[in-house]
Amino acid sequence: MTVVRAAITQVAWTGDKESMIERHAELAREAAAAGAQIIGFQELFYGPYFGAVQDQKYYEYVEPIPGPATQRFQALARELRLVIVLPIYEVANEGEYYNTAAVIDADGTLLGKYRKHHIPHLPQFWEKFYFRPGNLGYPVFQTAVGRVGVYICYDRHFPEGWRELGLGNAQIVFNPSATKPGLSNRLWEIEQPAAAANNQYYVAASNRIGRETGEFGDDAVRFYGSSYFVDPRGNFVGEIASEDKEEIVIRDLDLDEIKRTRDDWQFYRDRRPDSYTKVTRP
Repeated sequence: MTVVRAAITQVAWTGDKESMIERHAELAREAAAAGAQIIGFQELFYGPYFGAVQDQKYYEYVEPIPGPATQRFQALARELRLVIVLPIYEVANEGEYYNTAAVIDADGTLLGKYRKHHIPHLPQFWEKFYFRPGNLGYPVFQTAVGRVGVYICYDRHFPEGWRELGLGNAQIVFNPSATKPGLSNRLWEIEQPAAAANNQYYVAASNRIGRETGEFGDDAVRFYGSSYFVDPRGNFVGEIASEDKEEIVIRDLDLDEIKRTRDDWQFYRDRRPDSYTKVTRP
């Protein structure tokens, strides 16, 4: 049996970038001390969720990849022997910004990055002001603990990317998010379990917590945590995290369950891409 101990975090905005980086480094150390072999942080982990407003000052949060944050966590990954999924506000060229997650292996190697494809633009989620759509496909990274993919927040509403990651032979897909109450609650409950079952891999769904009123006043949204892991049959692995407390969610994932599930449900054998004529049309 191949078991991976995996962790995700849910953290409130502390008020500045450096303290957020320090807090996540502490959480990575706590997770590693508890035996975790891989950890994923929440969307845009070192900043506030600035999509609540449209303000150019938040462009200052961009970093290149590799850059200061990735290099810092590469050193930490090497020290802790911990795979890290690190969501970053990435600058590729001047004025070309992406909502990105870097994937760092347990030896500190930067394996690559995933750029969020689907960019919302509606009140309190003004993301097109900040991000270009992703253009690097749906990579699956061979890490020290297995094959890892990433899908970011609003991406989760689009089944096509989940399937691309399955076809890429992902074993664990991390979905770092910034999700508020309202329309999203029911979808948060069902979408990732459905994606895990449809594509027969593990999903790690992390959400922020708290209301960032000190940063955005009345425009701030409340993030409701509820982070969780789901197995390849769509079942929750352990309890769902709280709605309002900082937590590290650590779960043991039996990767052999992926093969058992795929042998029971032959979705990859029985899919009919030759008949899906409308899926990729604009």
